[in-house]
Amino acid sequence: MNNNPPFSRPRAPRRRQERPKPRGPILLGKPDGAVEIVFLGGTGEIGKNITAVRYEDEMFIIDGGLAFPDARMLGVDIVIPRIDYLVQNKDLIRGWVLTHGHEDHIGALPYLFPQLPRVPVYGAKLTLGLVKGKLEEFGLPVGDYNFKEVSPDDRISIGRYFQLDLFRMTHSIPDNFGMIIHTPIGRIVHTGDFKLDERPIDGQTSHLEKIAQAGAEGVLCLIADSTNGERPGVTPSESEVAEELDKVIGAAKGRIFVTTFASHIHRIQSVVTAGEKYGRKIAVEGRSMLKYARIALELGYFKQKDRFYTLDEIKDLPDEQVLVITTGSQGQPEAVLARLAAGAHSKMAIKEGDTVILSSSPIPGNEEAVNTVINQLYALGAYVFYPPRYRVHASGHASHEELKTVLNLARPKFLMPWHGEIRHQVNFKWLAQSIPHPPEKILIPENGRLIRLTANNIEFNGTVPHGQLYVDGLGVGDITDEILEDRHHMAAEGVVIITALVSRDPLVEVISKGFVKAGERLLGEVRKMAMDALYRGVREKKRLEEIRDDIYYPVKKFIAKNTGRNPVILPIVIEG
Repeated sequence: MNNNPPFSRPRAPRRRQERPKPRGPILLGKPDGAVEIVFLGGTGEIGKNITAVRYEDEMFIIDGGLAFPDARMLGVDIVIPRIDYLVQNKDLIRGWVLTHGHEDHIGALPYLFPQLPRVPVYGAKLTLGLVKGKLEEFGLPVGDYNFKEVSPDDRISIGRYFQLDLFRMTHSIPDNFGMIIHTPIGRIVHTGDFKLDERPIDGQTSHLEKIAQAGAEGVLCLIADSTNGERPGVTPSESEVAEELDKVIGAAKGRIFVTTFASHIHRIQSVVTAGEKYGRKIAVEGRSMLKYARIALELGYFKQKDRFYTLDEIKDLPDEQVLVITTGSQGQPEAVLARLAAGAHSKMAIKEGDTVILSSSPIPGNEEAVNTVINQLYALGAYVFYPPRYRVHASGHASHEELKTVLNLARPKFLMPWHGEIRHQVNFKWLAQSIPHPPEKILIPENGRLIRLTANNIEFNGTVPHGQLYVDGLGVGDITDEILEDRHHMAAEGVVIITALVSRDPLVEVISKGFVKAGERLLGEVRKMAMDALYRGVREKKRLEEIRDDIYYPVKKFIAKNTGRNPVILPIVIEG
């Protein structure tokens, strides 16, 4: 297979320049040993980020995120990674490092923490604040966990073999960092999620000096964000979005409704700044938006002249004084924006002349839901602003030029494109192959594949238990792929329920849901077939399971022949 990038000719291998003798911390362990890296989520997909790094008898974990269900996961609330590998090796775990507070990096922690030892958990102030809020929501005692607050530029030691130099990277949430992992065999640079925003809202730019220093001293492997591996150029600055939001909010005449990710503190700050500038009272609506806003306020991450209001407090204000920040940026049917668009919100409704700003892009799989909400809003007479038509959103991930900057600063011997679907990872690989001094080897990691890294090579070395668990209501792991297939089957074909009572006076009842309007004749035939099987079973003293089969197979064949449909057939045979 030709893996060369389509936009450049293959380059001849180049002899690498001599690197300076590595400096840095002195760690135990042999330089001719091996580091093992396992991605239990976050590669070949968006979400579920969790990584284990191991040397000999010690390991630490990076992040613990969730993913949102796609269209095939009917009824599923969230998806979390399986951590059987970590549970099996729990005695080796020495620490947990959280890069930032987005759901795809911390959202699964309330499900994961109880399964593992209470090791030190390192994270910046906002990140830990959000994690503690999650634990409280789940009824887990925060005091039982060993949280260690760090700044995004600290140095921390984990066990005998790992020392981490953290470095700030701009993203769509404050307190985001990457790390230089010093190991006995060399340096591993992990970028975390990032873009190189030169004008971030909080003025905190990426600390690239640490990456440059590591590159000068020798980087064995770079693990880098590939989410925008297909996107040329530079990702727009968050300040550009703030300017566009200011323009739209300033020009609006009626009420304003803005939706974005609840964790996008910088974006919410831009909305608050513009709203207050134009004399609007800011209300916050939606459970997750209220939670994130409360925590960010308590920790000092919002700057505002006034406070946040409730819908009850602003509902009687003049329209030109109202601005509501809501949940529902992904078209979720139960979120505030979707209920407003459908006229199903108990306290407020969209009316003609309102302005609605969708300050986010749909996650893959959510496009149809978002489009439905947008069309409903237009039908109600609202002015709707959404990307890419309006620059009211910018990605939090690096595009080609930023990726090349990090590659050129780190000058890694090996590269692993991480955090993205396979197309993002492959395009990042092609990009890395096209620069003047490409890595010697590029390995595209896969969830569950154990990666063995030495001073001279990087390769796959087997697999570990991995996968995903579906969270459905209070159930974790109760939903299997087979159950999801049954749900799809019922959704597509409907269900026919046949209840048969074995007694002196046998009785059969037939109910269909989501099936064709069969009419009395068809259901009458089904009832007669079931009754015949019931009488025969009673006469021949068959077991209930046999009677059930005698009903199921003839009815299934009959319905398929007469309707061309294949509904789920549920015969229930009970003794009276």
